[in-house]
Amino acid sequence: MDNQTYFDEATESQKSWLWWLYLMHGASLVFSLGALSFIPLILNYLKRDETEGSFLRTHHSWQIRSFWWYVIWLFVGGMLFMTLVGIPLAWLLWLCAWVWKAYRLLRGFLDLDKNRAMPGYPAPGPDQR
Repeated sequence: MDNQTYFDEATESQKSWLWWLYLMHGASLVFSLGALSFIPLILNYLKRDETEGSFLRTHHSWQIRSFWWYVIWLFVGGMLFMTLVGIPLAWLLWLCAWVWKAYRLLRGFLDLDKNRAMPGYPAPGPDQR
């Protein structure tokens, strides 16, 4: 028996968009330490409304929230870096933030592959999946 879930063409297209957005966020994290993540972030905001009522919307929200928390932790690290005593803490905070964002992107990518909504977001009703 085939356990594969099949979606209509629009849902498959939106899922494909999310797949590429995860890759763009990940590439930005690796090659620019997240500095270029604002590009896929803008696309997340533009495409999120198209996924209203489906589990895919939770993935857009997951990526958006990951971006903004990463920015906050980078900013806090920057404030610590301005103090001589806080420099080692800043480096540690930046490293932890990078690992945390990498985890979030990987977790989201794997959950998208399994057609699962991200935790912490309201799941769509049975008739909206």
